[in-house]
Amino acid sequence: MQQIDNKEHILPMMPLRDIVIFPGMIVPVFVGRTNSIRSIEKAMEVDRKIFISLQLDSTIDKPDENQVYKVGCLSEVLQFLRLPDGTYKVLLEGERRGLLLGFLSNENYYQVIVKEIKEELNESKDIVVLTRTCIEMFEEYISLNKKIPKETFAMISNLESSSQVCDSIAAHTLLKVKDRQEILETITLKERLQKLIEKLQAELEILKLDQKIRIEVRDRFEKAQRDYFLHEQMKVIKKELGASSDEEDEIEELRKKINGSKMPEEAKNKALKEVNRLAKMHFVSAEAGVIRTYIDWLLDLPWNVYTQDKLDIKRAQKILEEDHYGLKDPKERILEYLAIKKLSDGTKTPILCFVGPPGVGKTSLAKSIARALDRKFVRVSLGGVRDEAEIRGHRRTYVGALPGRIIQLMKKAESMNPVFLLDEVDKMSMDFRGDPSAALLEVLDPEQNIHFSDHYLEIDFDLSKVLFITTANFVDPIPRPLQDRMEIIHLPSYTEYEKFEIARRFLIPKILKDNGLSKRKVKFIDEAIYTIIKGYTREAGVRNLERELSSVVRKLAKDMVLLKGGKSKLIKITKPSIYKYLKKPRYSDADFIKDSRIGIARGLAWTEFGGEVLEVQTSVFEGKGELTLTGQLGEVMKESCYAAKSYARKEAKKYSIPRDFYNKSDMHIHVPEGAIPKDGPSAGITIATSMISALSNIPVRGDIAMTGEINLIGEVLPVGGLREKVLASLRANIKEIVVPYKNEKDVSEIPKKIQKRIIVHYVKHMDEVLNLALVKKESIG
Repeated sequence: MQQIDNKEHILPMMPLRDIVIFPGMIVPVFVGRTNSIRSIEKAMEVDRKIFISLQLDSTIDKPDENQVYKVGCLSEVLQFLRLPDGTYKVLLEGERRGLLLGFLSNENYYQVIVKEIKEELNESKDIVVLTRTCIEMFEEYISLNKKIPKETFAMISNLESSSQVCDSIAAHTLLKVKDRQEILETITLKERLQKLIEKLQAELEILKLDQKIRIEVRDRFEKAQRDYFLHEQMKVIKKELGASSDEEDEIEELRKKINGSKMPEEAKNKALKEVNRLAKMHFVSAEAGVIRTYIDWLLDLPWNVYTQDKLDIKRAQKILEEDHYGLKDPKERILEYLAIKKLSDGTKTPILCFVGPPGVGKTSLAKSIARALDRKFVRVSLGGVRDEAEIRGHRRTYVGALPGRIIQLMKKAESMNPVFLLDEVDKMSMDFRGDPSAALLEVLDPEQNIHFSDHYLEIDFDLSKVLFITTANFVDPIPRPLQDRMEIIHLPSYTEYEKFEIARRFLIPKILKDNGLSKRKVKFIDEAIYTIIKGYTREAGVRNLERELSSVVRKLAKDMVLLKGGKSKLIKITKPSIYKYLKKPRYSDADFIKDSRIGIARGLAWTEFGGEVLEVQTSVFEGKGELTLTGQLGEVMKESCYAAKSYARKEAKKYSIPRDFYNKSDMHIHVPEGAIPKDGPSAGITIATSMISALSNIPVRGDIAMTGEINLIGEVLPVGGLREKVLASLRANIKEIVVPYKNEKDVSEIPKKIQKRIIVHYVKHMDEVLNLALVKKESIG
């Protein structure tokens, strides 16, 4: 060792990858790097002294001055042996801490300038206490870590120097390399002891947790061994009794499936209880089959399985626009729901009810919502359902019992948050088996459906994340408590323009594709589409329109194959083409005679299939004042007839009606299409107009239609379904209508294109109606 002064030395150095050497520690090291071997050889030539330092990065093969720690250990080479594989085994003894001052340029080995670090010999009371604490903690450490021999503790506890105790404990514990280096670099003894206590405490916590886990695993393993031994005994006993071992295997398989499932604890405990019952009985028994079916249902349900919602508002809006034309209100409501859900995960799922005539897109809109959310979609039709068990399921005591339709479709959905469509909710009925609409209250109540109880399952099932959508043709048949739980959104009838756009954008491309054609081969002229809409369909929706378009395309496809072998240029479907394929139009502007006639008035009615124009015909002849009503009129329409008669008696003088007509003239009121039931208050002013026209012998204009309820003093009361009634009037080519004054707001919500095509008269009293409807207005006082 070349000495520069009393504290600094020039020494060979050997960097180590993952070993920290402390003073007083003897460590064997295997050396293979050339520079390290030469450093040891140089040390052996002089005085066996060498400086040992830890590398910062163990992957570097030839570290430089900046890639080793500055604090290392001045050591002595005790032994240097060459092994058969070409490597060397070196036995090193650490002597003192040293500080690396710098490298000397030497290509053959590492040569460095090192400064000795003076050790602190302080044995104050604080040092003594800290040393004892370290020894006690090391003793506990050895008791938990069986890899360290007990003799090591005896050796360390007999050391006299606190510094030696600290370094020896750090060397013998399974601390991380960086932690050992940190203790080596701590010069102050008190601070070094405190750091060692801190790191020992952390290691003890880990060892205690490891021991706890080992004990738990051992106990479970012992219990599993015991259970296995008992089950093996049971198998042998059952085999002696004639039972099959396959049955036992099946029982074990069921237990594994249940324990590995995502069921909540309540369902899991119930399933395991049923498996234990099944294990005690013969598999061929009827009850065993019932239990096995029940367990299968529990395993097949999508417990805690959820699909990830796509809450991209623009994407959802694009999908809704792609799938449907119009329907502004329902689309807006869905986008509102998505926006709120994106801002708050705790939002309660709404229960939407789409109400509208057939064919306006209620079911397909629900499918589009599922596509926009990227959720699974399931549908159940409730039309004609009259048994409560269809909703809540049958109890397992019944033969052939099954869960209700709700649980069945949740299984089919394979997730806990599908879009669930309850179709035709207005067509449920009830009998002695219960009221299914009452059972739906629990399903559709956000406060209750988190604990939905199916009679078959007998455990709670969470429906709170399901997006329920119901559909109905009209609201009145739906029970009020059920209505109260739903957000009702009305889907109105389509206008001619909307039907045209739906046909052009959706129906025609779909029909052409279904019939093996394309837009390149067939093109519908706009006039042809309007011809079908006006002449062959008079409905609120587009189902008949789709049928008529399909009929045209099928006939065209047949002609193309027969006449041209299926190959042709672009074929244009024109108005004459429609008459060729669909024959004579079913409807025309002449369906209603526009002449002014006595006793015949035209009213506007709303039905579940859209709006209709109805003729009310009144005939007066000599008699005894009897009133005959025909045309399958409902109770409300009959009451309107009596109210109109009373109003005519009251205002007889004003309209030159004989005062004694009510006991000298019979009246017959008839509404054509007698096979179709008719009811509602909106025919009140139509009946009164027809009756007063017949009694006063004044014709009613044939180019005007009306709607409104009447009371005994002649006031005109508001009615509903204005949009559908206006569209029905336009379909009949009647462009002037009379409506109650209070319905002005409803008319303003009709599309502007429709409002421009029709003249609307708002009336408050029956006098105004008659002034507009009767031809000889100057004769009316």
